[in-house]
Amino acid sequence: MIGKLKGVVAAEEPPVVTLDVGGVGYEVQIPAGTLGRARSSEDEVELWVHTVVRADALELFGFSDEGERRIFRLLINVPNVGPRTALGVMSALTTRDLAQAIRAGDAARLTKVPGIGKKTAERLVLELKDKLATLVTGLELGHESDPKRLPPSAERPGDARTRLLSALTNMGYRPAEAERAVQALGQRVGAEPLGDLLREALAELSA
Repeated sequence: MIGKLKGVVAAEEPPVVTLDVGGVGYEVQIPAGTLGRARSSEDEVELWVHTVVRADALELFGFSDEGERRIFRLLINVPNVGPRTALGVMSALTTRDLAQAIRAGDAARLTKVPGIGKKTAERLVLELKDKLATLVTGLELGHESDPKRLPPSAERPGDARTRLLSALTNMGYRPAEAERAVQALGQRVGAEPLGDLLREALAELSA
């Protein structure tokens, strides 16, 4: 199994990034905004990887740190939540927003994520209420001494913009359409929850 990759980004076609590791190109599916959050050196980026082996394919899913990978693994252990659905959840909601929705039992908020219906949202709340809260609390405590980490409630506007654009293009909108919708949100990008911004962007595109 592949657990971690470190290499140069050779190509991006959201949600897939091709990582050149010693001359070998690995296609890795990542949540929106992952590259902006991942640890990087001058030219290389490091991704924590979850490997899915099927009879006809080997798929790699990458994350900015081990904590995000653990959250992904919690999500795919919920019935009817596959890797791509979990990727969509992590693209639309920050870790903190997801934990808050689960902790509050806010299934309605989860249904705003593309691909999540009412029953799946209720199952996410039921299955993850204790597990996710414990995991996120531990991750936040572990980051308190790291000056490179943002406070849990904050997100760089550039990261939020990237996540929002990627979420829209993943849903089938053309890059120019996604860009127009994000521009219409103005300074709200980075200041409001990504799930709320995604809903507003979709309303703008359907107007």
